[in-house]
Amino acid sequence: MPLLLALTSSLIWGSADFVGGLLSRTRPAYAVVAGSQVLGLLAVGLVAVATQAWTAPTGWLPWSVAAGLCGSAGLLCFYAALGSGVMGVVSAIAALGALVPVLVGVGLGDRPGGLAVGGIALAVAGAVAASGPELSGAAPPRPVLLAAAAGVGFGLALTFIERGSRYSAVMTLTGMRSVSVALFVVAALALRTTGGLVVRDLPALAVVGVGDVGANLLFALASQRGLLSVTGVLGSLYPVVTVLLARVVLNERLLRLQQVGVVGALLGVVLVTLG
Repeated sequence: MPLLLALTSSLIWGSADFVGGLLSRTRPAYAVVAGSQVLGLLAVGLVAVATQAWTAPTGWLPWSVAAGLCGSAGLLCFYAALGSGVMGVVSAIAALGALVPVLVGVGLGDRPGGLAVGGIALAVAGAVAASGPELSGAAPPRPVLLAAAAGVGFGLALTFIERGSRYSAVMTLTGMRSVSVALFVVAALALRTTGGLVVRDLPALAVVGVGDVGANLLFALASQRGLLSVTGVLGSLYPVVTVLLARVVLNERLLRLQQVGVVGALLGVVLVTLG
């Protein structure tokens, strides 16, 4: 069950990132992130009310704040990179953020089996390869640096979500989204702008915001039922989904190395499952 939850979170994350990346090509990245975070907060807030999650111990609070700060910074950098760079290259670099929860999990005592370790390595390598092999000279410096920052932010956010979810997954995500929304409201007031968002952007923003919070919730549940070093990798396979969507929807051609990467990532998942 934890492996399925983590994989499903990757599927949703990859889809939401694809939509967010498309929207960021016509709207400022900070506006896309801010709008989607507001809708995500409304969604998780309803879940918190319906489940009475606020009665849980408050140990989730500091972890949710840290996750909100890192996650917001990561999303802002990621959508800015997607909007200005090659989608496959950007996703490739951001995918390396999967190493953060792996290292933290092992450092905290996770001891995955030999087969699972091989699967983790193959899944990470496959996700990077599937996202785009042209890392040398294929993208200008700005998107590359933004994608690297996004990967670190995502990896730290996943780690903090796992810690906060030991107290309450729903409240961790509620606090995380509250921090994100507060940051962007302050920024919007300071800049005195809505970022050019219009009513017709709402459906896409809802897909991004609700999808992101749903994927976070699934990952939080997965991390509480399995090893962080394993679920962190499976939850970070979203670049494969983003690349496949770009191929189907935008007719972007999958290079040979990308095709090998997709197969490698899927094989890695199988090994992790068997291990």
